[in-house]
Amino acid sequence: MQTDGAEKKIYTVSQLTRLVRFTLEDLFSSVWVEGEISDFTHHSSGHMYFNLKDGDSALSCVMFKRENTRLRFKAEAGQKVLLHGRVSIYVPRGQYQLVVDTMEPKGLGALQLAFEQLKTKLFKEGLFDEARKRPLPFLPLTIGVITSPTGAVIRDMMHVWERRFPKVRILLAPVQVQGASAAPEIVKALADMNEFGEADVIVVARGGGSLEDLWAFNEESVARAIAASHIPVVSAVGHEVDYTIADFVADRRAPTPSAAAEILLPSLAELEAGLKDTGARLARILRREVDDRRETLERLKASRVFSRPQVLVEDLLQSVDGLARQLETAAGRRVADCGKEVKYLAGQLEALSPQKCLERGYSIVFDAADGGIIKSTRQLDRSRSLRIRVADGEREVTKSI
Repeated sequence: MQTDGAEKKIYTVSQLTRLVRFTLEDLFSSVWVEGEISDFTHHSSGHMYFNLKDGDSALSCVMFKRENTRLRFKAEAGQKVLLHGRVSIYVPRGQYQLVVDTMEPKGLGALQLAFEQLKTKLFKEGLFDEARKRPLPFLPLTIGVITSPTGAVIRDMMHVWERRFPKVRILLAPVQVQGASAAPEIVKALADMNEFGEADVIVVARGGGSLEDLWAFNEESVARAIAASHIPVVSAVGHEVDYTIADFVADRRAPTPSAAAEILLPSLAELEAGLKDTGARLARILRREVDDRRETLERLKASRVFSRPQVLVEDLLQSVDGLARQLETAAGRRVADCGKEVKYLAGQLEALSPQKCLERGYSIVFDAADGGIIKSTRQLDRSRSLRIRVADGEREVTKSI
């Protein structure tokens, strides 16, 4: 309790907060903390804000843009991480927080986590689909190689090509294959190869190394540049057990650079031997075909058609005569049948003619004045003169009704 006469030390809120801040920063200027990320926000400013929690507590954290741009993996809620930084206080709210300068994933290493995250992302986009990958040319005349110009890789590949197919043309795009500048150089080399347009196929190659050594071939920019290439791309990075994102995106993966050289070009000696064998088989086939045609020609030559061709003509002439006789007979039979049918129809018409009816005793009565036929007794009266037609003529009569 303050005694009388003693001077009171009174702080403003801001003063006390700053004092506590300086004290905390002195005491905890370098600490490691582990926990799970929650309430994660990657602000448009580039800064990251989140909480680090365990089963009992939560700690506010901030990781400024200048530090988080160096992260190899994508930080997100739910990740268990190990953080390094300093404890401080955000003065406007009087809230203590951890200012983070280093973040490492708990369990998987940062590079391995970044690899898995990018692999999942590109897989979902379909960049690994076999359907979008193109076949390699059977015999490329020009091969583009993107690799270090001084390493053993290019020497090993050239040795294979000189042995297998020395006539091939090689276009080398020298790049760094390790370090910060490697990925941008590889991306530019791919773009230049496509713009230049002379390569039939492109090989992106590097020798073996650790995950960090091979990291340039796990960069998203390199993967997208490979996917965007109009020229088929072979990825030949590391040893047989090494896999990179470039391997999954490329049109073909080779387990080693030397294997890529073997894959891309057939052996000239084997091609020449194959051509020689094919030529011999074609010659045998042609000889057999010629022999078969010659035998066929000999059979035709010995046949009656070629030895006595007039016999064939005589047979045809006789056939024509026989057909003519058959046609003549059939035509005569048809004419007779038609004549009978016409005679029958004429008889039918004649039997139905008016004259025949008159000859059977019928007569026709006409009005003498207008020539109309009288069909009813209602048409008869004393003033009308009639004309009657019978089989042998007509007579005009006067009605008496």
